[in-house]
Amino acid sequence: MQVHSPVRLLNPATKDFYRTCLRLLTRAQIPFLVGGAYALGRYTGIQRHTKDLDVFVRPQDLTQVLNVMSAAGYRTERTFPHWLSKVFGDDAFVDIIYSSGNGIAKVDDEWFRHAREDKFLGVSVRLCPPEEMIWSKAFIMERERYDGADIAHLIHACGQGLDWKRLSERFELNGHVLLSHLILFQFIYPAMSALIPEWVMNHLLEYVRQEQSGELAKTHLCRGTHLSREQYLVDIQQWGYQDARLPPYGSLTPEDVEKWTAGIDWDKV
Repeated sequence: MQVHSPVRLLNPATKDFYRTCLRLLTRAQIPFLVGGAYALGRYTGIQRHTKDLDVFVRPQDLTQVLNVMSAAGYRTERTFPHWLSKVFGDDAFVDIIYSSGNGIAKVDDEWFRHAREDKFLGVSVRLCPPEEMIWSKAFIMERERYDGADIAHLIHACGQGLDWKRLSERFELNGHVLLSHLILFQFIYPAMSALIPEWVMNHLLEYVRQEQSGELAKTHLCRGTHLSREQYLVDIQQWGYQDARLPPYGSLTPEDVEKWTAGIDWDKV
């Protein structure tokens, strides 16, 4: 697999800030992974300039991460406590990610077990595995942001080496979502359809067929909130559907949902 370097888009001050944060984590021996635009660029060659660096850690390591950054003089914030915190520099910030907004894609040991070695700004790092990148991006379907193209490009670049069994298992009860992205991939790249093993498609299609007659088909449940925190509020607030992010179907608390909803930038939707 060919890798590419997108760091040339960063200004010197931002590079220094990112480099310092990564070295602080390394010296503190806190396991971390680099993801986001940088990892996507390394896997696919697509370069995007952003004012943040995505660093992934396990939830149990978050407090230590924030303590290390605060001790170094950086302002920190638990932006959305159930999945995202931030470390602020002068004109950039680092996103500290330990789950996903919908509570599904929690960072666990598997992320680290399958991570890929790399160097970023002269610091030895590990990249989020492409399987976990696909898993976490697959549910981002907001009006103002949709990560489907990232998933198509990751499959295009990494499909031959993907651990398709592990990727399928990551989706568990959300096989519809993976299937939808794989169907779109075949639509986008007809000549690349063979990158997706036939057994994967058959497995997901069978899963969908079985669920049509299963217990979930009898519930007044809306799983749209796993895809968008804004577009399915009407279903929950006005139409009486159960929110799939809450127990027994999801892992978020009512307080998590309330804060996540309050953070919607209504000027962008």
